[in-house]
Amino acid sequence: MHHDERTDRPGSHGEHQIQDELGTVDRADRFYDEQVLDRLNSRMREFVTRQEMFFLATADSHGECDSTFRAGPPGFLRVLDEKALAYPEYRGNGVMASLGNIRENPHVGLLMIDFARDRIGLHVNGRARLVADDTMRRRHPDLPVDPVPGRRPHVWVEVEVEEAYIHCSKHIPRLVPAPLRQHAGSADGAAAGGEQSWGTDDVKRKGGDYFGAAAQERGLASR
Repeated sequence: MHHDERTDRPGSHGEHQIQDELGTVDRADRFYDEQVLDRLNSRMREFVTRQEMFFLATADSHGECDSTFRAGPPGFLRVLDEKALAYPEYRGNGVMASLGNIRENPHVGLLMIDFARDRIGLHVNGRARLVADDTMRRRHPDLPVDPVPGRRPHVWVEVEVEEAYIHCSKHIPRLVPAPLRQHAGSADGAAAGGEQSWGTDDVKRKGGDYFGAAAQERGLASR
């Protein structure tokens, strides 16, 4: 049976076309059938609850894309049930690119990678909506209150899971976590990657003008 006759295949029409062109339909169907779920199973839920970071993909109503990074203590990415998870949006640079995209287009993609322990990844694709912090806490009173200054959520992003599937370990490097706090003798421990500076407005602790963009603009403006 030609795969176009199947209406239950995950993925986009475009990826199905490329599978046809490159002769990978059978491999893709095995992956769809064996690995792509419409919910988080128990092992996925356990994996999510111990992650300290993930990568987030969003797009606006015109399809203009953005990819970003989110981090927090284990459990900051919260499993609500097998069909939903949520994460808090903390103080950032004020641009609100991801939240703005979600306001226009609810489709999001999350990628979690465990570089240190299992060297495996998990994709979660779904539909997101913005939920006020007080509303989220009324619905889920067991949500932790982060004692670290600057780690008070502006808003929560709740994601309805549509697809959940493995990211294979083949090309994932094994990374060893380093202690956050530098040796006491370090003259610039915080700036060198010492104690985590959650919620800071200190430009130096946030990375300063690492890529020289501001200096370049100042140079152009002075001409």
